[in-house]
Amino acid sequence: MGKRNAAKRLKTATEVRPSAWFDEPSRTKGSHLHAIDGGRRGSWHPDDGDTITNVQPHERTQRYQKTIKPRSENQAQLMNAMDSHALVCALGPAGTGKTYLAICKAVEALQKGKVSKIILSRPAVEAGEQLGFLPGGMEDKLAPYLRPLYDALADRLSPAQLKHMLADGTIEIAPIGFMRGRTLNNAFVVIDEAQNCTYTQLKMLLTRLGWHSTMVITGDPGQSDLLPEFSGLAKAAERLEALSGAAVIKLEAADVVRHPLVAEMLDVL
Repeated sequence: MGKRNAAKRLKTATEVRPSAWFDEPSRTKGSHLHAIDGGRRGSWHPDDGDTITNVQPHERTQRYQKTIKPRSENQAQLMNAMDSHALVCALGPAGTGKTYLAICKAVEALQKGKVSKIILSRPAVEAGEQLGFLPGGMEDKLAPYLRPLYDALADRLSPAQLKHMLADGTIEIAPIGFMRGRTLNNAFVVIDEAQNCTYTQLKMLLTRLGWHSTMVITGDPGQSDLLPEFSGLAKAAERLEALSGAAVIKLEAADVVRHPLVAEMLDVL
């Protein structure tokens, strides 16, 4: 009896009552369809409708898979050099993408399995002023100097990925003062702001290169925070040009990808 009553109730619920279409007051008030006036040159666009506010966005780990393309001939040469040479020296004024392209190639090599780690190094030299004692551990002390590298990494990796890779050593922050005696194998090494390194420091850094590794040295010889006779980047780059396994790429003011006024200021200043 229970099954028979349930089937009877289901049949009754599914029956169509044609009179209901005429008895309901709402059916006689016209159609429920309405048109949305287009706000984009007379054509409708999804953004012109009402925004759904009762749906909460799901939190997710965002992955950045932007395709990096060179915006000048010299930038194309730099990207090709990092793919084909174990040692690349990128010289150029501010805003030419030296550091950003190096970080992008480092992340790309890590994601493709070509290297097992990324090593970032930068001289701890202030731009004309002394900051004094910085609290915290070694990473905390170097954080203000490595902020440009962190910004480039954050543009290529999600915050969760970047935090995890820094924690497990996949991305290593290596002070220049602690690099002596190391052999950097299976690594992509980026030496940023190398114009603030002496010739002796650059010689020590260059000889750290190990097997299956790529080293990229970036800097602007015209913006050294050291005395002109102490900066060794220009001298080292001049001698590296004679090596077949090394590439020295010189970028110019025409390669600046920042505000157009930056290129004009470089010519004036």
